[in-house]
Amino acid sequence: MDRIQVSNELSFRVGFSGHSGHLKVEPVYTVEDRSDPKITSPPAFPRETPESIKEHIEEKYLMPGLDADEFSPEKVGRQWDFDWFDMAKIPLEPSFPRSVVVPIWEIPFRRQEKQGKWEPKSMEVDVSELLLGAQDSGPLPSMAGPARDFVRGSINNRPFRPGGLEESQSLERILSDDASNGEWVRELLNGGPVQVVPPSFKQGLDLGELKAYPCSWNVYKDQDQSLLKHSSNDKVNELSVQFDDLFKKAWEEDVKEFEKDESIESEEKKVADAEEKKVTDAGAKEADGPSSLHEPDLSVLDEILTVESRGSTSASDGSHGQQQKEAWAVSGGSEEIADRFYELVPDLALDFPFELDSFQKEAIYYLERGDSVFVAAHTSAGKTVVAEYAFALASKHCTRAVYTAPIKTISNQKYRDFCGTFDVGLLTGDVSLRPEASCLIMTTEILRSMLYRGADIIRDIEWVIFDEVHYVNDVERGVVWEEVIIMLPRHINIILLSATVPNTVEFADWIGRTKQKKIRLTGTTKRPVPLEHCIFYSGEFYKVCENEIFLPQGLKAAKDAFKKKNSSAVGGGAASYAGSSAARDRPGAHKHDPHRGKQNKHSGVQNSGSFTQKNGGNQNNWGSRRSEASIWLSLINKLSKKSLLPVVIFCFSKNRCDKSADSMPGIDLTSNSEKSEIRIFCDKAFSRLKGSDRNLPQIVRVQSLLRRGIGVHHAGLLPIVKEVVEMLFCRGVIKDHSGVQCLDQICGPIPVETPGLVEVLFSTETFAMGVNAPARTVVFDTLRKFDGREFRQLLPGEYTQMAGRAGRRGLDKIGTVVVMCRDEIPEEGDLKHVIVGSATKLESQFRLTYIMIMHLLRVEELKVEDMLKRSFAEFHTQKKLPEQQQLLMRKLALPTKTIECIKGEPAIEEYYEMHSEAENYNELITEAVMQSSSAQQFLNAGRVVVMKSQSGQDHLLGAVVKAPSSTNKQYIVLMLKPDVPLAIQTPLGKKNVDFAEGSFLKPKSERGYGDEYLPSVSSRRSSGTINIKLPHYGAAAGVSYEVRDVDNREFLCICNKKIKIDQVRLLEDGSSAAFSKTVQQLLELKSDGNKYPPALDPLRDLKLKDMNLVEAYYKWASLLQKMAMNKCHGCIKFEEHIKLAKEIKKDKDEVNTLKFQMSDEALQQMPDFQGRIDVLKEIGCIDTDLVVQIKGRVACEMNSGEELICTECLFENQLDDLQPEEAVAIMSAFVFQQKNTSEPSLTPKLAQAKQRLYNTAIRLEELQAQFKLQIDPAEYVQDNLKFGLVEVVYEWAKGTPFADICELTDVPEGLIVRTIVRLDETCREFKNAAAIMGNYALYKKMETASNAIKRDIVFAASLYITGV
Repeated sequence: MDRIQVSNELSFRVGFSGHSGHLKVEPVYTVEDRSDPKITSPPAFPRETPESIKEHIEEKYLMPGLDADEFSPEKVGRQWDFDWFDMAKIPLEPSFPRSVVVPIWEIPFRRQEKQGKWEPKSMEVDVSELLLGAQDSGPLPSMAGPARDFVRGSINNRPFRPGGLEESQSLERILSDDASNGEWVRELLNGGPVQVVPPSFKQGLDLGELKAYPCSWNVYKDQDQSLLKHSSNDKVNELSVQFDDLFKKAWEEDVKEFEKDESIESEEKKVADAEEKKVTDAGAKEADGPSSLHEPDLSVLDEILTVESRGSTSASDGSHGQQQKEAWAVSGGSEEIADRFYELVPDLALDFPFELDSFQKEAIYYLERGDSVFVAAHTSAGKTVVAEYAFALASKHCTRAVYTAPIKTISNQKYRDFCGTFDVGLLTGDVSLRPEASCLIMTTEILRSMLYRGADIIRDIEWVIFDEVHYVNDVERGVVWEEVIIMLPRHINIILLSATVPNTVEFADWIGRTKQKKIRLTGTTKRPVPLEHCIFYSGEFYKVCENEIFLPQGLKAAKDAFKKKNSSAVGGGAASYAGSSAARDRPGAHKHDPHRGKQNKHSGVQNSGSFTQKNGGNQNNWGSRRSEASIWLSLINKLSKKSLLPVVIFCFSKNRCDKSADSMPGIDLTSNSEKSEIRIFCDKAFSRLKGSDRNLPQIVRVQSLLRRGIGVHHAGLLPIVKEVVEMLFCRGVIKDHSGVQCLDQICGPIPVETPGLVEVLFSTETFAMGVNAPARTVVFDTLRKFDGREFRQLLPGEYTQMAGRAGRRGLDKIGTVVVMCRDEIPEEGDLKHVIVGSATKLESQFRLTYIMIMHLLRVEELKVEDMLKRSFAEFHTQKKLPEQQQLLMRKLALPTKTIECIKGEPAIEEYYEMHSEAENYNELITEAVMQSSSAQQFLNAGRVVVMKSQSGQDHLLGAVVKAPSSTNKQYIVLMLKPDVPLAIQTPLGKKNVDFAEGSFLKPKSERGYGDEYLPSVSSRRSSGTINIKLPHYGAAAGVSYEVRDVDNREFLCICNKKIKIDQVRLLEDGSSAAFSKTVQQLLELKSDGNKYPPALDPLRDLKLKDMNLVEAYYKWASLLQKMAMNKCHGCIKFEEHIKLAKEIKKDKDEVNTLKFQMSDEALQQMPDFQGRIDVLKEIGCIDTDLVVQIKGRVACEMNSGEELICTECLFENQLDDLQPEEAVAIMSAFVFQQKNTSEPSLTPKLAQAKQRLYNTAIRLEELQAQFKLQIDPAEYVQDNLKFGLVEVVYEWAKGTPFADICELTDVPEGLIVRTIVRLDETCREFKNAAAIMGNYALYKKMETASNAIKRDIVFAASLYITGV
């Protein structure tokens, strides 16, 4: 039947479309044959594919979207109080469990079975105790905190347990032995029931009936090695032992302990050797047992790398093989890694568009293995590649990576660089962008705060990258790096990027020993672009160094030119050459003028330091005759002719940079097209500022310089101005290799040699640290700098850091470094040291701070002593502890020496202690008293004295026989010897002494009349001759005596007694009766119970004036009396026993010294720690039990200012009577850093608040001085409170335009902005502190103050973050 065309034949169908089921009307095309119509059901949903499903899930659930209006680029950086996690609709804070239940194992015969099954008992453990130490490992992990504290942490959180600390004993204390003794495993291996029902659950998994695992084998003491060597593969398989077998065998109790250990060790060794033999080539040699035991499955590549790593480990330890286990820094790498890199790492997490260097491949390989890496290489060598790969690995592993930088500028720049490649967030003091990102860039201080405050984001971090690690040498901030490295949990791997330093192995060894993990050392000393160093003098270049080799002939040519130039000058050049350095460093040359005119701040015409370098009356030298403009113009023209542009000129003063740039008003280095590009760029960058801010003098001046191709970069510039200069430099307007393509696209191909395209950048040294922008040439204006305390030469490390900016990789074959010389040529030694000298070693700047102490006191397991022990400063001391411990054990194991006294209980040790104490006064008394003129007048004939014995260990009573004369310059003294028989009485060190006449008494039959009967004193006049042979020995009245000549230094004490001396009969006649009479007189002086007569009175007799000397004299005399009364005095065994006592005392001292060196008291900063603890107790931050109080918790919030002053300010309510504008103005004293400024004009209320805060600081300074802390009273207040910007901040908080407040002070605009930005962070800290204190009024005041200062140019978003 033919079709009938009707008007309503147009067919349609109703269907569903989309995932939400929208109705849709679709036309249905007619068909030719409709004889058998069929009804087709419309599809409810379009056909789905796996790709469309995946795309839908990712878009809807895995990629949270942001409000386009709220998160537009214009508003980036202004969402200060936005909290990402508060916006989550899913409840992220489940209630915390109060306790957990753990099962308890019981021995079988004590179990109570129900229906043939044993249900173990359980014990309940409090979660709060399990959180002790916030353990990051072990069976009981720490609990997560509130979501709002996920990123920044909270003062209520406990820090994570640092990696490398000894395992905590808290779990052993909390869990009973029955719950953790391992009997569960043994029972299961024996076929016992499996406990599949968790405590408090009704049922668990059904694993069916389990059978005992057969795991027995025969163990023999002696096995034939040939059986193992020649066995077939089947035999090797039979000998193989499974891990379960070893685990089971460890619990066997029926084998004797020592025999079992020896047998198992032998069996493991042979089995492991057999396994390795089966895997490797059959003809390979048998590997060592211990190494193959740890590495049973070795592929060819792994074997190569394992051998390499073992070799490098031993190499780093030198020849001491026994110390291989202690080598934590593994240096050196195998060429196999670079050659077979793509086999070792077949699946790269990030592909690079260029060929990697060997050290980059090595570092990436170690990252893939999960090792920590230390990369040391020169600037621009490509260290950032390692950081990028760590970011890629974190993204691949669904973890996080943290990149830390010492300077905020580096953080902003890295955020811009990584933003297009990775999921990046930024955390600094004033900006928080995308904290939920997997790759976070932050300053090191932020990471330290997160660690101390226990931020839960730490759990997700896999890598922490420390850029510019050599910043650890910074005196002020270097301690932050050490703190962070010590506090990092053990699950975090560390990547350290540093310039080349001499002691990388030492630093890496410290990190490895601290964290108890290997640190792989890699890097390169080769520069990607070689450098040549030149001197620029009198318009000419003189090459002084090339390829790291110093060229003295170039310096000699420069000196010859200098002499030639100055020989024709009036007045000669020798004085100028010799005195220019001294004149440049003269006192007051860099002295700040407090009354400097505020209107001159932007003009840049003030003299700074040695800028003019004029030298007294020498006005005719080269530097003074030519202006600065001509000098710079000469240099720029010379560089242009040699195609050495662009150039970065490093000056060491902000004022110097401004003056140098302003000294070239007639120089124009850019074309019209470049001027247009600069103007458009600046207009876009500054368009975000208010109208008045766009016309600030600094902005107008810098734009004028930029349009002429001249840039200025220093800390005094506004942040947005610095960023404009940096971006123009990197874009190639101030020409750089990274921006050449941009210029080609805008202006067409422009050859580098084209005249008029020369650009110059005057910068301070912070540009070399904070901006990654190399140039063709680097120029040093001078090689001397002022470091805040004194003028000094540049350090080699500082010079290398700045010189490394010369040479653009891929564009320049060589980089040029120029040293400017005006009125002098550097000495060869100084120049050589700076250019090719060794870089500064990494040294510890660790110091204790109050906030560090209180953070650590909050956690019982983290002691301050542990932090001190693990600092880099204590590294070498702690490294020697195992050796000291072994030495101590050996000394304690030695047999104890004993002294057998013939007079009863030994007293020689007591005598030796008195003798040692007396020795401390010996030198003082001998020099100050005995050799004085007042003492010498008493040393005449007959004076009773106390003398040193010949051994020096004892002292003897004697009398002066003859004073010095013209013929004899020494005293002659008769001394009573100890009670030693004459047969053994010989002089020290002499044998077979020939005794002179008179040494023995003659028999009575042979004595003459004169010997028996003689008057007390001879009537003959002494002739002065000495007829007896000295020394003269004899005995009288049962006592031995000795006569000898002595020096005045041998007198120990001068007594207040005298005896009669017959010099004629004693010295000329040698009469025995005279000697006997003299000895009897001396013995009579001992009869009153004292061994010696009293000493001369120091005040009345010796006329001593010094009270300390008088006190020492009394102690000295008392010790001599006590020693004389000791029973060891005069003993025949004295010499033997005193020597033995000395050895015993030496051994005791060595043991005590070792014990002290191994104790916490030996730590360098332990006295400082004790003093700071006393201060914290005194002001109430901690109690006597070292428990942190609420005042201490408030102090923990203070990071931007001195914590004690800030805390006392809050608790003394010093801000209560101030308005928000006044409060924030006074708080600027905590964060402002410039010392010398113009005096601010303050209102009476602000002046009163300033004085109140100043008095608080004075009181704290006196308190710390009271507890002997090393704090300079004159500098403490000045360093921590600087009131130079109080007026400026007060006016800014009131709404005064920025241009107006700049006229109130001589502080540069950049420092004003920096201070106010840091002040906003201080307001947040005070706000948190007010919440802890419960002070709601202060909380609202700080909130209002923060909002008052957050506006306009001060808080303009960074160009790196928002783009231009």
